[in-house]
Amino acid sequence: MTPLYLDANATEPLRPAARQAMLEALDLVGNPSSVHAAGRASRQVLERARGCVAERFGARPRDVVFTSGATEANALALHALGRGRRILAGATEHPAILRAAPGITLLPVQDDGRINLTALADALSEGPAALVCLMAANNETGVLHPLEEAVRLCREHGALLHVDAVQSAGRLPLDLAAMGADSMAVSAHKLGGPKGAGALLLRAGLDVEALLPGGGQERGRRGGTEPLPAIAGFAAAVMEFDLASGARLGALRDAIEAGAGARVVGAEAPRLPNTSCLLLPGAPAETQVIALDLAGVQVSAGAACSSGKVGASPVLQAMGLGPDAGCAIRVSLPWNAAEDVARRFLTAYDAVRQRLRR
Repeated sequence: MTPLYLDANATEPLRPAARQAMLEALDLVGNPSSVHAAGRASRQVLERARGCVAERFGARPRDVVFTSGATEANALALHALGRGRRILAGATEHPAILRAAPGITLLPVQDDGRINLTALADALSEGPAALVCLMAANNETGVLHPLEEAVRLCREHGALLHVDAVQSAGRLPLDLAAMGADSMAVSAHKLGGPKGAGALLLRAGLDVEALLPGGGQERGRRGGTEPLPAIAGFAAAVMEFDLASGARLGALRDAIEAGAGARVVGAEAPRLPNTSCLLLPGAPAETQVIALDLAGVQVSAGAACSSGKVGASPVLQAMGLGPDAGCAIRVSLPWNAAEDVARRFLTAYDAVRQRLRR
Protein backbone atom coordinates (compact mmCIF):
# COMPACT_ATOMS: atom_id res chain seq x y z
CA MET A 1 0.00 0.00 0.00
CA THR A 2 1.19 3.53 -0.74
CA PRO A 3 2.76 5.10 2.36
CA LEU A 4 0.50 7.49 4.24
CA TYR A 5 2.11 10.92 4.19
CA LEU A 6 1.09 12.97 7.24
CA ASP A 7 3.92 15.49 7.50
CA ALA A 8 2.42 18.45 5.64
CA ASN A 9 3.76 20.98 8.14
CA ALA A 10 7.26 20.00 7.04
CA THR A 11 6.29 20.29 3.38
CA GLU A 12 3.06 19.96 1.44
CA PRO A 13 2.74 17.78 -1.67
CA LEU A 14 3.22 19.81 -4.84
CA ARG A 15 -0.05 20.99 -6.37
CA PRO A 16 -0.56 20.07 -10.06
CA ALA A 17 -1.09 23.72 -11.00
CA ALA A 18 2.23 24.63 -9.40
CA ARG A 19 4.03 21.87 -11.28
CA GLN A 20 2.56 23.06 -14.59
CA ALA A 21 3.48 26.69 -13.93
CA MET A 22 7.05 25.67 -13.12
CA LEU A 23 7.39 23.65 -16.32
CA GLU A 24 6.16 26.58 -18.38
CA ALA A 25 8.54 28.99 -16.64
CA LEU A 26 11.48 26.65 -17.29
CA ASP A 27 11.02 27.29 -20.99
CA LEU A 28 11.55 31.04 -20.52
CA VAL A 29 15.19 31.75 -21.28
CA GLY A 30 15.31 35.44 -20.40
CA ASN A 31 16.57 37.01 -17.19
CA PRO A 32 13.75 39.10 -15.66
CA SER A 33 16.17 42.02 -15.37
CA SER A 34 17.04 42.04 -19.08
CA VAL A 35 15.35 44.63 -21.29
CA HIS A 36 15.10 42.58 -24.50
CA ALA A 37 12.00 40.61 -25.48
CA ALA A 38 13.04 37.40 -23.70
CA GLY A 39 13.76 39.33 -20.52
CA ARG A 40 10.46 41.18 -20.72
CA ALA A 41 8.58 37.90 -21.09
CA SER A 42 10.21 36.60 -17.91
CA ARG A 43 9.56 39.89 -16.12
CA GLN A 44 5.88 39.63 -17.01
CA VAL A 45 5.65 36.20 -15.36
CA LEU A 46 7.53 37.49 -12.31
CA GLU A 47 5.29 40.50 -11.82
CA ARG A 48 2.15 38.50 -12.41
CA ALA A 49 3.30 36.14 -9.66
CA ARG A 50 3.98 39.09 -7.38
CA GLY A 51 0.45 40.33 -7.98
CA CYS A 52 -1.02 36.92 -7.12
CA VAL A 53 0.83 36.73 -3.80
CA ALA A 54 -0.09 40.32 -2.96
CA GLU A 55 -3.76 39.80 -3.76
CA ARG A 56 -4.09 36.62 -1.73
CA PHE A 57 -2.33 37.95 1.38
CA GLY A 58 -3.50 41.57 1.59
CA ALA A 59 -0.50 43.57 0.40
CA ARG A 60 0.38 45.81 -2.53
CA PRO A 61 2.47 44.13 -5.28
CA ARG A 62 5.30 46.62 -4.70
CA ASP A 63 5.42 45.48 -1.05
CA VAL A 64 6.09 41.79 -1.86
CA VAL A 65 9.79 40.86 -1.67
CA PHE A 66 10.52 37.42 -3.11
CA THR A 67 13.09 35.38 -1.17
CA SER A 68 14.48 31.85 -1.15
CA GLY A 69 11.96 30.88 1.53
CA ALA A 70 10.55 31.90 4.89
CA THR A 71 13.87 31.50 6.71
CA GLU A 72 15.36 34.25 4.55
CA ALA A 73 12.16 36.32 4.78
CA ASN A 74 12.31 36.16 8.58
CA ALA A 75 16.01 37.03 8.58
CA LEU A 76 15.37 40.01 6.30
CA ALA A 77 12.62 41.28 8.60
CA LEU A 78 14.79 41.03 11.70
CA HIS A 79 17.80 42.53 9.92
CA ALA A 80 15.91 45.55 8.63
CA LEU A 81 13.08 46.16 11.08
CA GLY A 82 14.95 45.16 14.22
CA ARG A 83 17.77 47.64 13.75
CA GLY A 84 17.87 49.95 16.77
CA ARG A 85 15.02 48.09 18.45
CA ARG A 86 14.75 45.45 21.11
CA ILE A 87 13.61 42.16 19.61
CA LEU A 88 10.93 40.24 21.51
CA ALA A 89 9.78 36.78 20.44
CA GLY A 90 7.51 34.10 21.79
CA ALA A 91 9.29 31.17 23.43
CA THR A 92 7.69 28.76 20.93
CA GLU A 93 8.87 30.56 17.79
CA HIS A 94 10.62 28.73 14.96
CA PRO A 95 14.44 28.60 14.97
CA ALA A 96 14.33 30.79 11.85
CA ILE A 97 13.34 33.59 14.22
CA LEU A 98 15.16 32.59 17.39
CA ARG A 99 18.53 32.15 15.65
CA ALA A 100 18.23 35.08 13.26
CA ALA A 101 19.56 37.76 15.60
CA PRO A 102 21.55 37.88 18.85
CA GLY A 103 20.03 39.07 22.08
CA ILE A 104 16.40 38.16 21.44
CA THR A 105 14.22 38.39 24.55
CA LEU A 106 11.95 35.35 24.88
CA LEU A 107 8.37 35.84 26.04
CA PRO A 108 6.59 33.05 27.94
CA VAL A 109 3.57 31.25 26.59
CA GLN A 110 0.58 29.91 28.49
CA ASP A 111 0.12 26.20 29.07
CA ASP A 112 -2.09 26.05 25.96
CA GLY A 113 0.76 27.44 23.83
CA ARG A 114 -0.59 30.95 23.23
CA ILE A 115 1.55 33.98 23.97
CA ASN A 116 1.19 35.40 27.47
CA LEU A 117 -0.25 38.82 26.67
CA THR A 118 0.45 40.19 30.14
CA ALA A 119 4.13 39.32 29.74
CA LEU A 120 4.11 40.92 26.28
CA ALA A 121 2.58 44.12 27.63
CA ASP A 122 5.09 44.23 30.49
CA ALA A 123 8.04 43.70 28.14
CA LEU A 124 6.82 46.39 25.75
CA SER A 125 6.56 48.92 28.57
CA GLU A 126 10.00 48.19 30.03
CA GLY A 127 12.25 49.85 27.48
CA PRO A 128 12.77 51.44 24.08
CA ALA A 129 10.64 50.57 21.06
CA ALA A 130 10.66 46.93 20.08
CA LEU A 131 10.17 44.55 17.18
CA VAL A 132 7.85 41.74 18.24
CA CYS A 133 7.99 38.42 16.36
CA LEU A 134 5.06 36.02 16.63
CA MET A 135 3.93 33.03 14.62
CA ALA A 136 0.42 33.07 13.28
CA ALA A 137 0.28 29.32 14.02
CA ASN A 138 2.78 27.04 15.71
CA ASN A 139 4.38 24.48 13.42
CA GLU A 140 4.37 21.68 16.03
CA THR A 141 1.01 22.08 17.78
CA GLY A 142 -1.00 24.16 15.33
CA VAL A 143 -1.88 26.60 18.15
CA LEU A 144 -2.88 30.07 16.94
CA HIS A 145 -1.52 33.15 18.70
CA PRO A 146 -3.99 35.98 19.52
CA LEU A 147 -2.60 38.32 16.87
CA GLU A 148 -5.38 40.89 17.13
CA GLU A 149 -4.53 41.56 20.77
CA ALA A 150 -0.79 41.49 20.02
CA VAL A 151 -1.24 44.10 17.29
CA ARG A 152 -3.15 46.34 19.69
CA LEU A 153 -0.41 46.13 22.32
CA CYS A 154 2.30 46.84 19.77
CA ARG A 155 0.47 49.92 18.53
CA GLU A 156 0.01 51.22 22.08
CA HIS A 157 3.78 50.99 22.71
CA GLY A 158 5.11 52.08 19.32
CA ALA A 159 6.39 48.61 18.50
CA LEU A 160 6.55 46.82 15.16
CA LEU A 161 5.06 43.34 14.70
CA HIS A 162 6.49 40.73 12.34
CA VAL A 163 4.36 37.63 11.76
CA ASP A 164 5.79 34.28 10.69
CA ALA A 165 2.73 33.05 8.77
CA VAL A 166 4.33 29.97 7.23
CA GLN A 167 1.94 27.39 8.69
CA SER A 168 -1.20 29.51 8.36
CA ALA A 169 -0.76 30.40 4.70
CA GLY A 170 -3.11 28.30 2.61
CA ARG A 171 -4.95 26.96 5.65
CA LEU A 172 -6.52 30.03 7.27
CA PRO A 173 -7.50 33.50 5.98
CA LEU A 174 -4.46 35.81 6.00
CA ASP A 175 -4.61 39.50 5.16
CA LEU A 176 -1.64 41.63 6.19
CA ALA A 177 -3.50 44.93 5.88
CA ALA A 178 -6.54 43.71 7.83
CA MET A 179 -4.34 42.10 10.47
CA GLY A 180 -2.47 45.34 11.08
CA ALA A 181 0.97 43.74 11.32
CA ASP A 182 4.02 45.41 9.81
CA SER A 183 5.45 42.43 7.95
CA MET A 184 4.67 38.79 7.26
CA ALA A 185 6.71 35.83 6.01
CA VAL A 186 5.26 33.06 3.82
CA SER A 187 6.79 30.02 2.15
CA ALA A 188 5.84 28.28 -1.11
CA HIS A 189 6.40 24.67 -0.12
CA LYS A 190 4.19 24.91 2.97
CA LEU A 191 1.11 25.60 0.81
CA GLY A 192 1.66 23.23 -2.11
CA GLY A 193 4.30 25.12 -4.08
CA PRO A 194 7.96 24.24 -4.66
CA LYS A 195 10.83 24.45 -2.21
CA GLY A 196 13.14 27.41 -2.73
CA ALA A 197 10.69 30.31 -2.89
CA GLY A 198 9.07 32.51 -0.27
CA ALA A 199 8.22 36.12 0.36
CA LEU A 200 8.33 38.92 2.89
CA LEU A 201 5.21 41.08 2.71
CA LEU A 202 5.40 44.62 4.04
CA ARG A 203 2.67 47.00 5.15
CA ALA A 204 2.14 49.97 2.86
CA GLY A 205 4.72 52.68 3.48
CA LEU A 206 7.26 50.40 5.15
CA ASP A 207 10.48 49.42 3.38
CA VAL A 208 13.50 47.28 4.22
CA GLU A 209 17.21 47.49 3.56
CA ALA A 210 18.62 44.47 1.75
CA LEU A 211 20.19 41.63 3.68
CA LEU A 212 21.62 40.40 0.34
CA PRO A 213 22.36 43.57 -1.67
CA GLY A 214 23.55 41.93 -4.91
CA GLY A 215 22.48 43.52 -8.18
CA GLY A 216 19.53 45.51 -6.92
CA GLN A 217 16.73 43.11 -7.77
CA GLU A 218 13.41 43.24 -5.88
CA ARG A 219 13.55 47.06 -5.76
CA GLY A 220 16.96 46.87 -4.14
CA ARG A 221 15.67 44.82 -1.21
CA ARG A 222 16.98 41.38 -2.20
CA GLY A 223 19.80 40.88 -4.68
CA GLY A 224 20.21 37.89 -6.97
CA THR A 225 18.43 36.73 -10.11
CA GLU A 226 14.91 35.65 -9.17
CA PRO A 227 14.29 31.86 -9.45
CA LEU A 228 11.45 32.27 -11.92
CA PRO A 229 10.22 28.64 -12.07
CA ALA A 230 9.99 28.43 -8.27
CA ILE A 231 8.24 31.80 -8.03
CA ALA A 232 5.80 30.85 -10.80
CA GLY A 233 4.98 27.63 -8.94
CA PHE A 234 4.61 29.61 -5.71
CA ALA A 235 2.05 31.94 -7.30
CA ALA A 236 0.13 29.07 -8.87
CA ALA A 237 -0.12 27.32 -5.51
CA VAL A 238 -1.23 30.55 -3.85
CA MET A 239 -4.10 30.92 -6.31
CA GLU A 240 -4.98 27.22 -6.11
CA PHE A 241 -5.55 26.65 -2.39
CA ASP A 242 -9.11 26.60 -1.14
CA LEU A 243 -9.68 27.74 2.44
CA ALA A 244 -13.02 25.90 2.46
CA SER A 245 -11.06 22.64 2.55
CA GLY A 246 -10.15 23.44 6.14
CA ALA A 247 -13.50 22.09 7.33
CA ARG A 248 -12.82 18.76 5.63
CA LEU A 249 -9.32 18.51 7.09
CA GLY A 250 -10.63 19.58 10.49
CA ALA A 251 -13.12 16.72 10.49
CA LEU A 252 -10.36 14.23 9.64
CA ARG A 253 -8.13 15.68 12.36
CA ASP A 254 -10.95 15.42 14.92
CA ALA A 255 -11.50 11.77 13.99
CA ILE A 256 -7.82 11.04 14.52
CA GLU A 257 -7.77 12.76 17.90
CA ALA A 258 -10.98 11.07 19.05
CA GLY A 259 -9.60 7.60 18.34
CA ALA A 260 -5.93 8.01 19.21
CA GLY A 261 -6.18 7.51 22.97
CA ALA A 262 -3.39 10.08 23.45
CA ARG A 263 -3.15 13.53 24.96
CA VAL A 264 -3.70 16.25 22.36
CA VAL A 265 -1.26 19.07 23.09
CA GLY A 266 -2.81 22.52 22.69
CA ALA A 267 -6.35 21.19 22.45
CA GLU A 268 -7.60 24.01 24.70
CA ALA A 269 -6.56 26.69 22.20
CA PRO A 270 -7.67 27.57 18.66
CA ARG A 271 -5.57 25.52 16.23
CA LEU A 272 -4.91 24.85 12.57
CA PRO A 273 -7.48 22.45 11.12
CA ASN A 274 -4.84 20.02 9.83
CA THR A 275 -2.53 19.62 12.85
CA SER A 276 -2.49 17.26 15.83
CA CYS A 277 0.27 16.96 18.40
CA LEU A 278 -0.26 13.57 20.07
CA LEU A 279 1.56 12.77 23.31
CA LEU A 280 2.12 9.31 24.81
CA PRO A 281 3.87 9.66 28.19
CA GLY A 282 6.89 7.39 28.46
CA ALA A 283 7.04 6.64 24.72
CA PRO A 284 9.99 8.46 23.10
CA ALA A 285 8.98 10.41 20.02
CA GLU A 286 11.81 8.91 17.98
CA THR A 287 10.56 5.40 18.71
CA GLN A 288 7.04 6.33 17.68
CA VAL A 289 8.16 7.99 14.45
CA ILE A 290 10.32 5.01 13.43
CA ALA A 291 7.65 2.46 14.32
CA LEU A 292 5.01 4.33 12.35
CA ASP A 293 7.36 4.71 9.40
CA LEU A 294 7.91 0.96 9.35
CA ALA A 295 4.13 0.59 9.33
CA GLY A 296 3.90 2.88 6.28
CA VAL A 297 2.81 6.05 8.09
CA GLN A 298 5.03 9.12 7.81
CA VAL A 299 4.78 11.64 10.66
CA SER A 300 7.31 13.76 12.53
CA ALA A 301 8.34 14.80 16.00
CA GLY A 302 8.27 18.57 15.82
CA ALA A 303 10.11 20.82 13.39
CA ALA A 304 11.78 19.29 10.35
CA CYS A 305 14.77 21.62 10.70
CA SER A 306 16.91 19.75 13.23
CA SER A 307 19.22 17.82 10.90
CA GLY A 308 17.29 14.60 11.43
CA LYS A 309 17.54 14.77 15.21
CA VAL A 310 14.61 13.80 17.39
CA GLY A 311 14.57 14.84 21.03
CA ALA A 312 12.67 16.85 23.59
CA SER A 313 10.77 19.62 21.83
CA PRO A 314 11.67 23.16 22.97
CA VAL A 315 8.12 24.17 22.03
CA LEU A 316 6.58 21.59 24.35
CA GLN A 317 9.11 22.41 27.06
CA ALA A 318 8.04 26.05 26.85
CA MET A 319 4.45 24.86 27.34
CA GLY A 320 5.48 23.24 30.65
CA LEU A 321 5.38 19.57 29.63
CA GLY A 322 8.69 18.70 31.28
CA PRO A 323 9.93 15.13 30.57
CA ASP A 324 6.91 14.47 28.36
CA ALA A 325 8.22 17.06 25.87
CA GLY A 326 10.12 14.23 24.18
CA CYS A 327 7.12 11.93 23.84
CA ALA A 328 4.92 13.66 21.26
CA ILE A 329 4.49 13.25 17.52
CA ARG A 330 3.03 15.69 15.02
CA VAL A 331 0.38 14.52 12.59
CA SER A 332 -0.19 17.16 9.90
CA LEU A 333 -2.67 16.45 7.13
CA PRO A 334 -1.78 17.51 3.56
CA TRP A 335 -4.14 19.36 1.25
CA ASN A 336 -4.85 16.13 -0.68
CA ALA A 337 -5.51 13.90 2.34
CA ALA A 338 -7.84 11.03 1.40
CA GLU A 339 -11.04 10.32 3.32
CA ASP A 340 -9.63 7.07 4.77
CA VAL A 341 -6.68 8.84 6.39
CA ALA A 342 -8.05 8.62 9.94
CA ARG A 343 -8.80 4.91 9.67
CA ARG A 344 -5.38 4.08 8.24
CA PHE A 345 -3.52 6.20 10.77
CA LEU A 346 -5.44 4.88 13.77
CA THR A 347 -4.89 1.27 12.73
CA ALA A 348 -1.13 1.78 12.63
CA TYR A 349 -1.02 4.03 15.70
CA ASP A 350 -3.00 1.61 17.85
CA ALA A 351 -0.61 -1.22 16.97
CA VAL A 352 2.40 0.94 17.81
CA ARG A 353 0.85 2.12 21.07
CA GLN A 354 0.04 -1.43 22.19
CA ARG A 355 3.53 -2.64 21.31
CA LEU A 356 5.15 0.22 23.23
CA ARG A 357 3.00 -0.49 26.26
CA ARG A 358 4.14 -4.11 26.28
